[in-house]
Amino acid sequence: MDALLGDNPVPDIVLLTATFFLFEFLAATQDIAVDGWALTMLSRENVGYASTCNSVGQTAGYFMGNVLFLALESPDFCNKYLRFQPQKRGIVTLGDFMFFWGAVFLITTTLVAFLKKENSKEKPPKEETQSIKETYMLLLSIIRMPAVLTFCLMILTAKVGFSAADAVTGLKLIEQGVPKEHLALMAVPMVPLQILLPLIISKYTAGPQPLNILYKAMPFRLLMGLEFSLLVWWTAKVGHEGGFPIYYYVVVFLSYALHQITVYSMYVAIMAFNAKVSDPLIGGTYMTLLNTVSNLGGNWPATVALWLVDPLTVKECIGAENQACGTPDAVELCGKHGGSCVTTLDGYYVESIVCVILGFAWWLLLGPKFKKLQDEGQSAWKCKRTI
Repeated sequence: MDALLGDNPVPDIVLLTATFFLFEFLAATQDIAVDGWALTMLSRENVGYASTCNSVGQTAGYFMGNVLFLALESPDFCNKYLRFQPQKRGIVTLGDFMFFWGAVFLITTTLVAFLKKENSKEKPPKEETQSIKETYMLLLSIIRMPAVLTFCLMILTAKVGFSAADAVTGLKLIEQGVPKEHLALMAVPMVPLQILLPLIISKYTAGPQPLNILYKAMPFRLLMGLEFSLLVWWTAKVGHEGGFPIYYYVVVFLSYALHQITVYSMYVAIMAFNAKVSDPLIGGTYMTLLNTVSNLGGNWPATVALWLVDPLTVKECIGAENQACGTPDAVELCGKHGGSCVTTLDGYYVESIVCVILGFAWWLLLGPKFKKLQDEGQSAWKCKRTI
């Protein structure tokens, strides 16, 4: 990892892409197996609790893989809180961290493979698919079902309104001078909330209408996008060379806590719905397909939001006449002429307003239709080959 990312001036993008493609392929394969496992272990009445297990596990993984790592990798944090003698590096490096958890991953999955036995008394029906080709043909037939197709199209657009808040806010706070390790450490007291929330929400999502919770949480999450833009604006006013006051971090923590309530309400609801409608006979493949579409519905708007920040940002060259700042070359040319580029309108604020407008339009026009999908009978979701 150090050679791929740190030692070279330019990261090896091709090798990194190939490595992470292989990793994601293996992770997706395991994800399908785990989804199928959840559907066979839980009864149809309790299958909604699969989303609770998923979200609690992801919270624990996020804490160890992000918060804990950023703290132990930060020289400032380690020197201030964990060491008596200051050093130039943190306690662990990215390579050390990945090697340790890679070993843990191998050991735990191997133990599951050898120690966990399938229930031989209640064998599920034998799956019809016998090859990869037949599996993909089955996925294609699932996508073509009217209920599934409608659901996928709607879930691909449902998260457009949250893209600016989710993808850009953290980067803007760091750009304003907030240390990234401080932002990561604020997630520590949020972990109990993130574990309790799915347990509380699951009481309402485990029933026959889990999407009701999603529909009710959407407007609050959209309003949090506006609150985040105000928070970024306020950050520039509060920050100074000595850092940020305690009350600033309290406001940031409360903002993120309220945001997490809306995020987990929607996440647990959509996962519970995916588990509810998935055909048990091909449950792992079916449920993972719906989860993948749901994840894609959050990832593509975030990518677009990140890409549009710079084009939507307006800058002026101060100190040099007849110079622009629209491109990196123009910024460099402005500096050569004795000027400096100053941001007059941050594209993040433009995105925040546009996203909230689009989000409320989606909620008002398509939200009721989204809820009606859960009233479809089981036959609308069953694959024709398995009826």
